[in-house]
Amino acid sequence: MREVIHAFNEMGFAALDPKWSGGRPRRIGPEVRERICQVAKTPPGLLGQPFTTWSLAKLAGYLAGQEHITASKETIRTILTDAGISWQATKTWKQSRDPEFAPKMARILDLYDHPPTDGRVICVDEFGPLNLQPRPGRGWFPTGRPARRRATYKRTGGVRHMFAALDLATGLMFYRFRDRKRWMEFLDFCKQLRRRFPTGKLYLICDNYGPHGKAEVVDWCTRHDIEPIYTPTNASWLNWIEAGSGG
Repeated sequence: MREVIHAFNEMGFAALDPKWSGGRPRRIGPEVRERICQVAKTPPGLLGQPFTTWSLAKLAGYLAGQEHITASKETIRTILTDAGISWQATKTWKQSRDPEFAPKMARILDLYDHPPTDGRVICVDEFGPLNLQPRPGRGWFPTGRPARRRATYKRTGGVRHMFAALDLATGLMFYRFRDRKRWMEFLDFCKQLRRRFPTGKLYLICDNYGPHGKAEVVDWCTRHDIEPIYTPTNASWLNWIEAGSGG
């Protein structure tokens, strides 16, 4: 209270609004922070370390021993978070080696961006095999004594395959379940699409799965004004039904 009174006598009302500095200045400067982030983003093996991934403890040890940077695990975590660096699983990707990748991609993207006036674009694909499995479910049981189901059981229902089509004009998806996914089943699915959309040309976006290019399928489609348009090899992401289903 005395300090407040003395400050008021010296500064007047300005003493009632002290200009705090906001805390202690950062001990680790921007250059060191940047170096910590660089090391964290570098695979340990490239830096001569006998492990494949950084933990905060290993990162702190390497920085102290090799970079002469002393920082706690929590400080390192905070620095990485501030820089937008988080712990994530490595993901894979494929590069298409199709020699006609560019023209095939351009054709598909043009159909997406400029829907044809003489018909509709439909993305088709197969999903499966789908196992018909019983689900154990949940219920009320004595603690530590839940109902149990044998882990090995006979799949009397077998497996099924789903044929699906996404109509880009309406956003509606159509599907059929079949026991197999041979060219005969795919041709039958094409016939169902033709019956559902009896007028106009159908542009079917599909991948290079063998049954899609079977001669009997292509001939029937040609006679009934259906054009299969194949995605480039290893570029199924161009098929919107793949992106929409997470496939």
